[in-house]
Amino acid sequence: MTACIVGWSHSKFGKHEDADIESLITDVTVGALADAGVAPADVDEIYLGMFNGGFVKQDFPSSLVLQAHDDLRFKPATRVENACATGSAAIYQGLNAIEAKKARIVLVVGVEKMTELAGAAIGEVLTKASYLKEEDDNGSFADIFARIAEGYFQKYGDQSDALARIAAKNHKNGSVNTLAHFQKDLGYDFCRNVSDKNPLIAGPLKRTDCSPVTDGAAALVLTDVETALTMNKAVVFRAAEHVNEFLPMSRRDVTRFEGAERAWQQAFKTSSTTLDDFSFVEVHDCFTIAELVIYEAMGLTPHGQGARAILEGWTEKDGKLPVNPSGGLKSKGHPIGATGVSMHVMAAMQLHGSAGAIQVPGASLAGVFNMGGSAVANYASVLEPLR
Repeated sequence: MTACIVGWSHSKFGKHEDADIESLITDVTVGALADAGVAPADVDEIYLGMFNGGFVKQDFPSSLVLQAHDDLRFKPATRVENACATGSAAIYQGLNAIEAKKARIVLVVGVEKMTELAGAAIGEVLTKASYLKEEDDNGSFADIFARIAEGYFQKYGDQSDALARIAAKNHKNGSVNTLAHFQKDLGYDFCRNVSDKNPLIAGPLKRTDCSPVTDGAAALVLTDVETALTMNKAVVFRAAEHVNEFLPMSRRDVTRFEGAERAWQQAFKTSSTTLDDFSFVEVHDCFTIAELVIYEAMGLTPHGQGARAILEGWTEKDGKLPVNPSGGLKSKGHPIGATGVSMHVMAAMQLHGSAGAIQVPGASLAGVFNMGGSAVANYASVLEPLR
């Protein structure tokens, strides 16, 4: 690829009662430009990722980025949306603009404010990322992933132990991430057992199997390699692959994320890497069953054997392939439009050696996998320090 991340900013994820999308956007915009040492006047293009779908009344958000500084006025700004992969979709549009030499410096912002709505209304918004002709009667998105879990359990046996281990791992990792929504190590026993504080939400999925409703924003600055070499820090994209799958779940085997497999395979090929080369990966654990199936999609285990990766400790922070050292969506939070940008920021921080308490020692190559819907929009990135 011909582009690098040269600066970033990330709000704390959680419930932001006193912030609207405008303030979330402007705060991270100012932070990312300052971190990159880029003047607002030098930005060539802006991409904003926001799903919305009714979370907030304010739509048409792209020009809200301009509120951060008067010198952003008249810059081209475009809103991008691709369900839960909206943030990565915005980044990839920036990469395309740089590759096409239409822009030298691109600002990418991801944002979502989900907490203005109540529970049932939130579920209705999220369900819009499914195939409503067939899946609207499933209820919330938790019900859709419960269907995936039930199908997987029927095919390969009850995996509740593995799902609880994934939840416990991600909460442990997130407990030391100061930007995470949840910063508490819940432990395996709490995640494994149904209780008043951890009830069943849908099918076999408990509350600890589901990512939280979250507000937050993240931003990053992209530029070409030549420009990046003159800057204080740079993380280069060795691959950025995007694969879309059929939207209806009825047209595919939902226990096998084939679109995700294809995206990973293309990323390995483009970057001339194998999974053994990676220091860590950040993957889309919107539900614990998703992380389990992603283990298989990226080739960590054969199909049906994803549980081995967590039960044998492979994906722990000190394992052979740490998965979600940030805490993942499960602990860090999942503000839809911000998630993909957040994942890339977390990876860049690791590769820059500035991830603090969540730092993976010696991190030199990272994978990021962000997906929209039930593994419909699939984005796989491979990142490494430029120097």
